[in-house]
Amino acid sequence: MIVLNYLLGYENLKIYQDTDMFHFSLDSVLLPNFVTMNAKTKSILDIGTGNAVIPLILSTRTKAYITGVELQVKSYHLAEKTVAYNHLERQITLINKDIKEYAAACESDTYDAITCNPPFFEVSEKAHLSDSEEKAIARHEIMLNLEDIMKISKKLLKNNGLLAIVHRPERLLDILTLMRKYNIEPKKIQFVYPKRNKNANIILIEGSKNGKPGLKILSPIYTHEENGEYTKEVQAYFVRGENHVTEEL
Repeated sequence: MIVLNYLLGYENLKIYQDTDMFHFSLDSVLLPNFVTMNAKTKSILDIGTGNAVIPLILSTRTKAYITGVELQVKSYHLAEKTVAYNHLERQITLINKDIKEYAAACESDTYDAITCNPPFFEVSEKAHLSDSEEKAIARHEIMLNLEDIMKISKKLLKNNGLLAIVHRPERLLDILTLMRKYNIEPKKIQFVYPKRNKNANIILIEGSKNGKPGLKILSPIYTHEENGEYTKEVQAYFVRGENHVTEEL
């Protein structure tokens, strides 16, 4: 079923979702609020844009031109409907293509910033892949892995352009190693914890192409109180809402 929901925390934005597909989560709300935006940011690429959650939120922070590239056709069509519904066609452009093919055809040094909420899990014999192809591709590195992201970012980012990704803490060493391999200098990291007495389960990392060394560890984010409610910090940009309407494609 296709539903049109208020984008959580953004009363003036709505987003189309398919209840049978992979849904956006807190990761996709934290990342566009984490990436550095300034007056020099004119062009942004969102890799694996899904139904365009990240471009939508970025549009509230910047006037920059945003390109979202999405491989999966169903997600791409949802993104198209979402962008059109919110009248953001002049700011957000969507492309239904494998990001590796898009990057190969794209000119170098094109973007000021790249964002990516990638598949988190490596593909191995022990990997539990979903029966749904869409969910399997969204969760596992079947079509896109960390090294692909770094190669693409090295080519497409302008000098000192920024790559911001959200991932899992267990992949931190892989991310930092690959960033430096492709001349993307890690500049800031933020750990996200489900509760104050738990281990971190999300990391946000930003690096600068050919940037100078100097890494900042930001204050941690705690997402839930002991009673299970969102912390006030998270409620500032992720507020659960009930309003929705259903609509069939």
